[in-house]
Amino acid sequence: MTQLDSGTTASPASVPASPRDVLTQHRDGRFARIEPKGKRVHTARERAELLLDEGSFVEMTPLRTAGTRPDGSSSGSGVVAGWGTTDGTPVVVISHDAAVASGAIGAVMAEAIMKAQRFAIAQGHPIVYINDSGGARVPDGIFALDGCGGIFALNVKAQRKVPQISVICGPCAGAAAYSPALTDWTIMVKGQGQMFLTGPDIVKAATGEDATAEEIGGSQLHTVTSGVAHLEVDSEIEAFEATRQLLSYLPEHKGGPQKIQGAMPANPGAAEKLPTLVPEKSSVIFDMHALLDGVLDNGARLELMPEHAPSILTLFGRLDGRPVGVVANQPASRGGILDSKASVKLARFVEFCGRFDLPVLTFVDVPGFLPGTVEEGRGVITHGAKVLKAYAETDSPKLTVVVRKAFGGAYIAMGAASLGADVNWAWSGSEIAVMGPGGAVALLNRRELAASEDPVALRDSLAAQYREEVARPYVAAEAGIVDDVIHPEETRGRMVAALRMLAAGQK
Repeated sequence: MTQLDSGTTASPASVPASPRDVLTQHRDGRFARIEPKGKRVHTARERAELLLDEGSFVEMTPLRTAGTRPDGSSSGSGVVAGWGTTDGTPVVVISHDAAVASGAIGAVMAEAIMKAQRFAIAQGHPIVYINDSGGARVPDGIFALDGCGGIFALNVKAQRKVPQISVICGPCAGAAAYSPALTDWTIMVKGQGQMFLTGPDIVKAATGEDATAEEIGGSQLHTVTSGVAHLEVDSEIEAFEATRQLLSYLPEHKGGPQKIQGAMPANPGAAEKLPTLVPEKSSVIFDMHALLDGVLDNGARLELMPEHAPSILTLFGRLDGRPVGVVANQPASRGGILDSKASVKLARFVEFCGRFDLPVLTFVDVPGFLPGTVEEGRGVITHGAKVLKAYAETDSPKLTVVVRKAFGGAYIAMGAASLGADVNWAWSGSEIAVMGPGGAVALLNRRELAASEDPVALRDSLAAQYREEVARPYVAAEAGIVDDVIHPEETRGRMVAALRMLAAGQK
């Protein structure tokens, strides 16, 4: 049997065998391929198959329709849903079919999506949503809205059981935009995917603002500014590759076995540089990625939200072959400071890791929370508290190391022992205190400084004294708040040993 182009006829028995053929069936038995529209390169079924292992996709209810067109052909349900595998792991895929009513969600389409969601939840399989939808289907009225609400409710139910990933390959408008926001991670195709509640025409009519779909909801807006999406890629193929990589770190479901691979040593060159990598002066920047290169297994890592709130790094990697979630301050961006956006990013990541039993490794070099009226107005107190809650509620193994400085409430927020860190260390040159030595001296010794003939020299002397008597990590270690003070080159070995011990206790 050969592939049929649009308009080619065949008997009902002569259905093309190629799994990449996406067909619509006419009443007289003719089949025709549904071509992708606009900028789209791949059809809904092709997208599902490109994500999954070759030949593994099995579609659910492929003949389900949402009525007929004027010419008598079937309009299809508007979604291709089914299951398959990625690297042998079962996955449920729900792919919007933009060739049917622009992928708008109608009552029948919602039923098909909810059936796939319920199946994934019951079986304990991850769900990948490939989004390309104009929103709720207007002719379906309240039935479309009711269906959307059912999808959202199952998004929330699935959160407690299985990982959910959204891939935005086209418009994701109106009601359709809420589902990705209820999933765990969202990947957007640059220049092709958009997410917004109201499109350019409605925005223009309501506010007078002239804005394109890209300006209202493009990948740059959501991966850099809003934080609604977590990764921007250049093509659909890259989006599916990133999705597969993300799934490679995650268990199939809550309580499921972790995907452990053979252990790899850290990058030899990076490990060799660890003892001298971090500058002694806290105001001198360095790249935290270089430190992670010297500690984690040498191999692929996946950073999420790399351009949003970049003073915090959130990424998946491996240590001793075991998948881990990594949180780290990034001194190369605003000194690694915490603010509202960084706090939301951090809390979300830690909460996710805890939900799926992924160990959390925290590398600390934090000057504090960003002060000022702007941050207070953004609710930094509330967002910072969410970080505390995420760490305190996370039951998966938590390992924390202070590599240079940890001051004030930000010390607590970055996975401190008081929030439940299982093991925590400090590098020998690090500082832990309520505030930095300079600020502490300015507050505690303001009268002496004001009366001094040489306040600069006095401040430096008092700061050095504060650093030795209060801020050095040995004070915390002697109090049992820090488990040990270690040299940088010992970090990987200590973390590997601790993780093995804690993982054994989870069995």
